[in-house]
Parts: sequence; structure tokens; C-alpha cells
Amino acid sequence: MNKTRKQSKSIDFQILEAINSRGYGAVFVPMDFLDLGSRQAVDIVLHRLVRKGTIRRLARGIYDFPEEHPILGKLQPSPEKIAQALVGRDYTRIQPTGAYAANILGLSEQVPAKVVFLTDGPSRTVKIGTTTIQLRRTTPKNMAMAGRLSGLLIQAFRELGRENMTIERVKHLKRILPYDKRQELLKDIRFAPEWMRSIFRKLAEETM
Repeated sequence: MNKTRKQSKSIDFQILEAINSRGYGAVFVPMDFLDLGSRQAVDIVLHRLVRKGTIRRLARGIYDFPEEHPILGKLQPSPEKIAQALVGRDYTRIQPTGAYAANILGLSEQVPAKVVFLTDGPSRTVKIGTTTIQLRRTTPKNMAMAGRLSGLLIQAFRELGRENMTIERVKHLKRILPYDKRQELLKDIRFAPEWMRSIFRKLAEETM
């Protein structure tokens, strides 16, 4: 009995230490701690930490170490952090799409109620508060530029459409994106739809 209690305390301490090392705002799932104990033991520890108010349960099997604002209180983690926790950190990639991709780049003020990420992992949908986050499995070709600026731009441009990619929006992107990152777009230009290639070339220029 004493040995079991001691072992349980050890898992408690190790999981809390692992959470602290991730820092405020971290999002995680029980699978992240299976190297420290069995799934049942991990679930018990996480449940205890939720009751203490140390961590927060966002949805079934999804938790965060909430960042606290002095006025706004506990802040919601970004959809990207939640999606990344869902797919794991080993082999699966994610690519923001649609209105969320445009919002990340400041091309749209719309914050969608449903945020869709392309992934090469399994499809999954979760609801966190008023936001639905969907992981949508896609082909390797669609994931070719996942995690790169070119991938984010292509998804945002698709959402906005050719007619809405105005000079003002291109200027905005040149202001907020570092020159070295913009130059990297030329390496991926062959993956972009034909109508986007001229925009990629403009973005890669040092000046307008």
C-alpha cells in the first residue's frame, strides 16, 4: 500500500514538473505523459490537478496550463496550440486553412467559429467553448508546404479569392513579413496555383 502511494506521488510530481516545463499557455493530452505512468494513473493525476485549479480541462481528454491575464482572467489557448496537441509532436503536421489562415496573416478580421486544419494524421473534431476545431486528413501533396509561409499564404489566398488580393493586402504582407521569409517563397512557387505566382514574386521583391 505504501509503495503504491509513493509511486503515485512520484507520478504526480513528474507530471506536474513536465507541465511546468512547458510553461503557461501549454496545451496537452494524456498521451503526452504515458512515459511517466499508465493511462489510468495519468488520468487520475490530471483529474486531481484540474480539481486543484492547477490545470484546466478544455474538452474531453484535452487540458491546458492556463495563462492568466490580470484583467481578462484565464486566457483561451490558440486553435493552433490545441490542434498541435491533438495530432501529437512526433510525425503529424498541421496546416491552417480558410478564414483562420487569413486571420493569422492579418488579411481578415474575421475570427471563424469553426477552424479547420489540414493534417496527414487522423481526422478529428473537438469543440472548445464556442470554437469548433477540425483536423481534416488530406493528401501528401496538400501537406507539401505545411509549416511554411508559402502553405499559409496559399490557404489564405484561396479563402479570399483572386479578386480580393488587392495591392493594399500585398503591401500589408510586405510590411509584416520579414524579407528573408518572403524570398523563400520563390522556392515553393511551383506548388502555388498559377494566379498566385505573380503575388509570390511581388512579395519576394525587396520593395514595392
